[in-house]
Amino acid sequence: MAEPTVGVLLTSWQPDVPALLLVVLLGGLYGWGVLRVRAAGGSWSPVRTAAFAVVGLGALVVATMSALAVYDHVLFWPAAVQNVLLDLVAPLGLALGDPLRLAARALPGPAAARLRRVTTGRVLRLLTFPLVSTALVLATELTVYFTPYFATALRVGWLHELMYLHLLAAGCLFVVPLLTGEETLPAWCTHPVRAALVFLDGVIDAIPGVVVMTHGTLIAGAWYLHHHPSWSPDVRQDQQIGGGAMLSIAELVALPFLLLILVQWARAERVQTAVLDRQLDRQQAAAVAASAAVPSAGSAPADPSAESAESAERVRPWWETEGNEVAARIRRQHGEG
Repeated sequence: MAEPTVGVLLTSWQPDVPALLLVVLLGGLYGWGVLRVRAAGGSWSPVRTAAFAVVGLGALVVATMSALAVYDHVLFWPAAVQNVLLDLVAPLGLALGDPLRLAARALPGPAAARLRRVTTGRVLRLLTFPLVSTALVLATELTVYFTPYFATALRVGWLHELMYLHLLAAGCLFVVPLLTGEETLPAWCTHPVRAALVFLDGVIDAIPGVVVMTHGTLIAGAWYLHHHPSWSPDVRQDQQIGGGAMLSIAELVALPFLLLILVQWARAERVQTAVLDRQLDRQQAAAVAASAAVPSAGSAPADPSAESAESAERVRPWWETEGNEVAARIRRQHGEG
């Protein structure tokens, strides 16, 4: 294989049929949903569609069919970048597309109700429970690298494809509910809590990269030593590069993820404030209407001279009502005048 220069990395591609079928299926279903919503007279954000297609499906294509897939059997660092794209970047892009809400709007009533039952069911609520999903992501990454899973996947094609799907599913179980799954999250998982969980996840996601980078034993060492190209760096250095790439990408993804949660938090606060303002306006209008109705339902209007005296009392100068020494002096001066 050619040495992976920038030009070679940009032009080296290979088909991956299972991954391609998944991309076509997800893209087709999403496009069908958008068309259904628009045909019914609704609208769907082009930004969400672009995020789903470019960031979500694009990351899937790059991870499974680009130069990363071409070189992942001879170098460790492309495989490490592949895996972090699948369990962090692709789920973030898919979640930004908000596919669950799109499906609920596009599907007919009975199908939408069945989807809602599935997404709010006991099993999925358990898997998407924030602490459980975070543990699943960490356990998946550590299992891939520190068990025979990864080394076996390099030799067995179908297991390699299953590993792709495993990483993608684990990432989606954490990311999608935090960004779009209001119904699947517990009531206490408010936006401040979500922000804290995303920050915690950013710290946890750094663990596999650090461990891979500093691990004394080679990961899939027998395979990479046997397939080691002459132009590649030392196998141990290759693993350190891969761990560093995992750490860097994980931290780069954590920042926009956290910003997205903060933006949602600010938007939710604005909506809540607007709702409270409308409630206060309605209450004030009701109170004004009730006070206006009191004179008409009561006795005859009060004496105009009494009302005038009361008005004069309300607008008397302060020195006529205050009892201190300065006020008394001013009253005397006005009296002499």
